[in-house]
Amino acid sequence: MRIGVVSDTHNNLRNVGRIVELFNEAAVDRVIHTGDITQAKTLDVFAGLNMPMWGVYGNNDQEREALSCAIRAHGFVFQEPPLELTWLQRQIMVVHDPLEFEGFLSDSHQLALHGHTHLHRYETRDSQVLFNPGECAGHMQGFNAIGVVDLQDLSAELLRF
Repeated sequence: MRIGVVSDTHNNLRNVGRIVELFNEAAVDRVIHTGDITQAKTLDVFAGLNMPMWGVYGNNDQEREALSCAIRAHGFVFQEPPLELTWLQRQIMVVHDPLEFEGFLSDSHQLALHGHTHLHRYETRDSQVLFNPGECAGHMQGFNAIGVVDLQDLSAELLRF
């Protein structure tokens, strides 16, 4: 199973449109958004995904009522961090700010996803991978990135745009 990972879209609708294209072209099985969507109209663009999306809210997701309505309308699953998932017998922890791992992240989690820093991170600790695809809401072409994580071996690739 391949998971698309995106963070900190910050209502950059043009980039979100490109992100949807990239995930659809890559034929990922599921997408996880690690927060900072910002506005509900961003989720309307994400509705073009050919796969389901899960996620957490970030510190810039202040319009919760509008975001919640769009999430329900599009069949997405979002919650306050942390979000714990079990896919392919892998325990996955999702937060926005990496400081939110404190008290929740344990050795039983093989994959830990976050955003917030806008910096790429792929770090291994024993049998655990911490991953952040980095910047995707910027305006500099070629410096934006989303990630694809393969749950079989926890490898990750960046899709730059």
